[in-house]
Amino acid sequence: MLINAELLLQYQRCKRRPFLDIHGDKSQRDAPNELLRKLQQDKIAHQMSALAQVTYDQPDYSYGNWENAEKATLELMQRGVEYIYKGVLLATYSEAYTLLSRPNLLVKRPGKSCFGDWMYVAASIELGKRPKQEYQVVAAFHTQVLATVQDFAPETAWLILRTKDRNYPVDLLKWIPRMQQILEEFIQVLDLPNPPEVFIARQKCNLCHWYSQCYAVAQSEKHLSLLPGVTPIRYTQLQALAITTLESLADTSPSTLENLLGFDSEVAPKLVVQAQSALEKRPLILPYPLPIKDITFTAPIELYFDIEAQPDLDLDYLLGVLVVDRLANTEQFYSFLADKPEDEELVWQQFLDLVWQYPEAPIYHFCVYEFDTVKRLAKLYNTPYASVRPVLSRFVDVYEQLTQSVALPVESYALKAIARWLGFEWREKEASGAKCIYWYDQWLETGDRTLLEIIQSYNEDDCRATRRVKDWLVNFFQDEYDLRLA
Repeated sequence: MLINAELLLQYQRCKRRPFLDIHGDKSQRDAPNELLRKLQQDKIAHQMSALAQVTYDQPDYSYGNWENAEKATLELMQRGVEYIYKGVLLATYSEAYTLLSRPNLLVKRPGKSCFGDWMYVAASIELGKRPKQEYQVVAAFHTQVLATVQDFAPETAWLILRTKDRNYPVDLLKWIPRMQQILEEFIQVLDLPNPPEVFIARQKCNLCHWYSQCYAVAQSEKHLSLLPGVTPIRYTQLQALAITTLESLADTSPSTLENLLGFDSEVAPKLVVQAQSALEKRPLILPYPLPIKDITFTAPIELYFDIEAQPDLDLDYLLGVLVVDRLANTEQFYSFLADKPEDEELVWQQFLDLVWQYPEAPIYHFCVYEFDTVKRLAKLYNTPYASVRPVLSRFVDVYEQLTQSVALPVESYALKAIARWLGFEWREKEASGAKCIYWYDQWLETGDRTLLEIIQSYNEDDCRATRRVKDWLVNFFQDEYDLRLA
């Protein structure tokens, strides 16, 4: 059986995924989504940018014919070419496994190898901006195979990252032992009769082609990873106490948990109440909620604010504001859209002009991104602090207000999960922030304005969903306050 660097990389992110990649029914995999395709395109573009700096040779072979691919690669290495792109190297690991290495680049360096007075080091071209452990483990994997092939072990490998100073050396004395440990663990998992236990970690899982299958398993098992706040570290601690069900967690005294790794005196009681909320299928006030007076109530005029951004361009291209006049019983949505990146300053000024028309109105948003972005844009475009400070003072983070006050019977405290629990639906069923990134890129490439219209619709619905959540929170606590006075 072949083990390649991609399997080892995925194993570090999720022990279950590479098992399914090898043993699973491939017909059960999800189709690639737009964001995954965009990431793949971005990675190719980054690789091409890095390769444009060098003159390289590439072995000629058909994909999957790895023995011929290695033969073609070794011929280039014996010739001593400076750079080899998409080389293939093989190393026997045991009777059952062969290591397949396909480094992005093999780079010639002075040294003694079986080829002569030169040797090669591996360079991995990665899309990230930081030298993550998983990247360095992959670099160590390539080097171990390379050392077997050339009879010489380099002391360093390289990562080519997506940063200004993008060449990062990998300390192989540190990372090869760690890689070998992970490789051994991985092989033990591959020899199991069944896949490892499911664990839903949405940020990591959403792009995986096994997500739907794993999510169905988690739902059928009522797995604790579906409970907000249960991280892998906390789950390990709960397992050690034989707390593996909603019922057992809901019945646990917070004092039993608060000194465990990943818990404290604030997290423990919140997690117990979260389990109780999920079991009882109703919202519950947290043990230490924000004081009633701090839960923001309605104002005569309210603004609801949401941003769409393109992170790769460091661009906030759409600032959407829903103006709700409760006295006049009117609503108006304003979509300040940058058709092209250089229009960002214009939409920033349009946003400021609008919010200053309502100098007393609270500005509701969901999570801290909008607040941080206003500070960034003010600095970027030299907006006087005196003009921005009063605006920021009116910002109210609905997410913070809610998560510090109440536990909901939801699997996530993302805006979509909460608003849909309240019965709100987006007009664009498949839209998401990630898809809007893809759609804006497509707009810049194709000029298809229907893509912008979909993004604007999605952004407006985000503002309206924020309003729905905020109004529910106000009404919920008003009802609780009335009960206390009764």
